[in-house]
Amino acid sequence: MAERRAFRWHIAVFLAPAVLVYSALMIVPLFGTLNLSLFNLDATKTRVFVGLANFATLFGDPRWSDAFWNALGNNLWFFVVHMLVQNPVGILLAAILSSPRLRMAAFYRTAIFIPTILSFVIVGFVWKLILSPIWGIAPGMLDMVGLKSLFAPWLGKEEYALTTLALISVWQFVGIPMMLIYAALLSIPDEVIEAAEMDGVTGWSQFLKIKLPLILPSIGIISILTFVGNFNAFDLIYVSQGALAGPNFSTDILGTFLYRTFFGFQLQLGDPHMGATIASAMFFIILVGVCFYLFAIQTRLRRYQF
Repeated sequence: MAERRAFRWHIAVFLAPAVLVYSALMIVPLFGTLNLSLFNLDATKTRVFVGLANFATLFGDPRWSDAFWNALGNNLWFFVVHMLVQNPVGILLAAILSSPRLRMAAFYRTAIFIPTILSFVIVGFVWKLILSPIWGIAPGMLDMVGLKSLFAPWLGKEEYALTTLALISVWQFVGIPMMLIYAALLSIPDEVIEAAEMDGVTGWSQFLKIKLPLILPSIGIISILTFVGNFNAFDLIYVSQGALAGPNFSTDILGTFLYRTFFGFQLQLGDPHMGATIASAMFFIILVGVCFYLFAIQTRLRRYQF
C-alpha cells in the first residue's frame, strides 16, 4: 500500500496572510458591492430587495442611461488612445533601449520610468498649469518654435479635453510597457539572435521578424493590463477636471460617474445602491474583457512562448 504523502502545512501558513488580506480588501467588498446593487430604498426609506431593477434603470432610464453610455464611450476612447499610442511607443522605446550600441541606456530608462511613480495629484496639477492659456508655459514654448498658432485651451474644449488627458496619462505610464517589453527582449535566448545574425537578419528587420513574434505574449499581457487599468481610471480626471468631468461631461468616465453617483457632489445626493450598480457594471465589463483575452487571445499566443 502506497504511503500517504504528508500535507505541506508550510505552504498554507505562508499563503494565509496574503489570502486573508486580499479577501478582506478585495473579495469581501466585491461581494458586498454586488449585494448592494440588488437592493434599493422604498418610500419609507426601508431597504428592499429589487433584483435587477437597478440595472434596468441604469440601462433603460434616460436620466441614467445617457450619462452611463457617455461615460462608457469616453472610457473606450481613453483605452483606445492608450492602445494606439502608449503601447506602441513603449515597444519602440524598449527596442531602442535594448540595443547594445546605445550609450547611457540606464539613464534613459530611469528618466522615462520616473513619471510612473509620481502621484496623480502632482501630474494632474502640473499639466493643468502647463496647458493653462493664462499662466501656462505651453504657449511660450510653442511660440519659441513658431507654432503658437497651434495652441488652444485643450483642457477647456469638449472635443480636445479627453484626448489631452489620455495623452497625459500616456506620458505618465509609458514606462510600464517599456520596462515589461524590455525585460521580454532580454529574455530571448542569445542562440536565436546569433542564428538570425548568421542569416543576415539584423537591425529593425531582426526586431520585426524575430523578436516581435517572440514577445507577443508579453504584448498581450500589457494590453489586458492597459484595459483593466483604463476602465478603473479615476484619479487623473478627478484632479484635472473635477467630479463633474468638464467641460460639459466630455471627460466623464465610469470612475467619475461612479464617484458622483455613490458619494454625491454639490447639490447631487449620493445614492449607494445605484453607485453599487455602476460599480457592478464596471466589474462585469472588465470581467468580460479579461475572459475574452484569456480564452480567445492568450491561447493563440502560447505557441510563441519558449
